[in-house]
Amino acid sequence: MTGFRWHPAARALDAAGQVTGVPGAVGQGGAVAPDMPVGALMSAMGAAAFRIGLPELPAPLPGPTPMLETLSGGTTGAPKRIRRTQASWVASFTINAALFGIGPGQGVAVLGGLIHSLALYASIEALHLGADLHLLAGLRPGAQRAALAARRVGVLYATPAQLRLLTEARGPDLPQLAQVVVGGSKLDPGLRAALAGMTGAQVTEFYGAAEASFITLSESATPPDSVGRPYPGVALRFDAGRVQVRSPYLAEGVAGPDGWHDTGEFGVLRAGQLILQGRAARMVKIADQAVFPEAVEAALLAQPGIRRAAVVPRPDPLRGAVLEAFVIGNPDQESALLAALRAEVGALACPRRVHWLTDWPELPSGKTDLAALARCVG
Repeated sequence: MTGFRWHPAARALDAAGQVTGVPGAVGQGGAVAPDMPVGALMSAMGAAAFRIGLPELPAPLPGPTPMLETLSGGTTGAPKRIRRTQASWVASFTINAALFGIGPGQGVAVLGGLIHSLALYASIEALHLGADLHLLAGLRPGAQRAALAARRVGVLYATPAQLRLLTEARGPDLPQLAQVVVGGSKLDPGLRAALAGMTGAQVTEFYGAAEASFITLSESATPPDSVGRPYPGVALRFDAGRVQVRSPYLAEGVAGPDGWHDTGEFGVLRAGQLILQGRAARMVKIADQAVFPEAVEAALLAQPGIRRAAVVPRPDPLRGAVLEAFVIGNPDQESALLAALRAEVGALACPRRVHWLTDWPELPSGKTDLAALARCVG
């Protein structure tokens, strides 16, 4: 089966802008330390099996086909090793080459470290397709923004947390940026507006997971409550409202005997668009009614001046549970905020208390540390 290759035209540039790497080299693989990103990629490309990160754990064993392991922290922060064939990523490379214009002469940048699957995927894709890869992890957001402008990067892979820091940093606008590919979570309206003020790039969000890779893609015409249409080659079905996926991009061992993978999310397909309701693991019963915290968070982020938002449940003797909200914004707007939420999500799901924060707890992946917030409500 097909494995990764370092395209003869591909170059890897480190944070300082130095071109390093040897196209065509075959890496030794194994459990690779991520502290030297270009060296880590040289160890990975062409190897029979590898994992970048957790070098203290046993290395992935080679099999009859080229393999890799990725790491996922989810919302708990505990690293999880996910094993997949290299062909499961190669299958999407040619699709993205056409969608995003990735290939020789194009510059592709990543802002995060290679231990995160989004940055690792984008890096290997760029090298496999012959693009110039710009590894900007380790630079401050302002320096990353300056590097994107100076190097005239055309394609950027990033998470919303990384883009938030990038838009808030001082730096030049990025008119040469043609495509921003966003994964990890959905862009909120405020961040989308800030991104539009920095660059006129097309913004493509994808819904997916480390276990499933791409599931759906959304763009400017996608309804705001949707995560887009199925990615090419992806089939969706719904089992009692739970979203299940079948595709050539699944990791090893995540599909059931029938070939379908349960994403752990509830959703519906409407006019070909996937509408997510929330994760099964986060669903909470309030007065015997199912409430998805994600819907409340989306309503919060749609309010003017709210830059970050999360809700967590608190035990309640009368209702079983109630929600409490954590936000970054202007505390003077609390009354108007709660009134708008009651109208949007109903009195039952409306948070009973709002905590106004100045610092936001995050996991190494950039996702909100929900466990830290839950400890604040007891």
